[in-house]
Amino acid sequence: MANKKGRRRDFGSVRQLPSGRWQVRYRDPTGQLRPAEKTYATKTDAQVALTHIESDIARGQWSDPDAGAVNFADYATAWLRDRKLADRTRERNESVMRLHILPTFGAGTVADVTTARVRSWRGKLLAAGVGEPSVVKAYQLLRALMNTAVDDELIRRNPCRIKGADRYDVPERPVLTVAEVLAVADSIAPRYRLLVLLAAFTTLRFGELAALRRRDIDLEALTVAVRRAQAELQDGRLFDKAPKSAAGVRTVSFPAELLDAVTHHLEHFAASGRDGHVFVGPQGGQLRRSNFRDDWVKARKAAGVTAELHFHDLRHTGNTLASTAGASTRELMTRMGHSSSRAALIYQHMTSDRDRALADRLGAMIRGGGGVTSEKDPAGP
Repeated sequence: MANKKGRRRDFGSVRQLPSGRWQVRYRDPTGQLRPAEKTYATKTDAQVALTHIESDIARGQWSDPDAGAVNFADYATAWLRDRKLADRTRERNESVMRLHILPTFGAGTVADVTTARVRSWRGKLLAAGVGEPSVVKAYQLLRALMNTAVDDELIRRNPCRIKGADRYDVPERPVLTVAEVLAVADSIAPRYRLLVLLAAFTTLRFGELAALRRRDIDLEALTVAVRRAQAELQDGRLFDKAPKSAAGVRTVSFPAELLDAVTHHLEHFAASGRDGHVFVGPQGGQLRRSNFRDDWVKARKAAGVTAELHFHDLRHTGNTLASTAGASTRELMTRMGHSSSRAALIYQHMTSDRDRALADRLGAMIRGGGGVTSEKDPAGP
């Protein structure tokens, strides 16, 4: 009796159910007869819905409503496994997925992830005290995953559509004066003095400095060649990795005023041999953030600089100083090893003469800040 009120048409049909609601049935592009995802209060509503389904199929925009019935955790695990990622990046992504995404979405299906649920999930993370950078990273990872789900035709539209959720305002980092940089360098353990100076006046990252070998430093040309960067996994393993982009492989000039400090360091603190690390830990092993952190904090306090200063702020300081010295945006990006889609369009290598001029201007700043003194009685390695 339930079917007697049904009405057939060229595409699909509508019928009234015992509940009084109306059901839509149609054949999908494979010829399979299937009901619509929901029922309708009136016959007219059902007919309109059937017309929309017919239009979607005709335009090739129809998606299988059952496609998203894939377990989210299984799909996310396979997605991460199949991505080509550096070891450290993979480790970070797996951690974000495990800590912040799977607890909320893991037990459901891909189709269960709606914009409303994403908005609620994000709000709960922030309310629970998860740092905004971590929440942004989690949101970006979820959005990338759901983009793939759209490409795989599991869902029709990415539910991660929250305006502003993919970014956050980075607090303004402190910028030291040249005199303050020199004060920190003079306050730190002698084996790390050059580390501070190069971080500020070549803007190399900690990982790039930790990976430097003797052969990367040219004392005649006054340059440092960046070919690799050290990374550390959560289990403590250290390894060298290639820079993230072609722009990361670069040669950076350092001020002539640092030559004595560079020479002194190579003579007294660097590991031996052309492939020996320029910077090593207190026991002669590879430099780690953990065996440098205490010395950094002590030096920062002894120099009387802001307690909020991170080692990476020396790179920000160096960038600001180079800009003050007259570097253009393109020159700064090249010196710092920055790369982006926009930068790739305008990327040009700086000439060695121009880079030399920048380093010379930085040297003049060092002289104005009090100069770099030589160590008379270095501590042994």
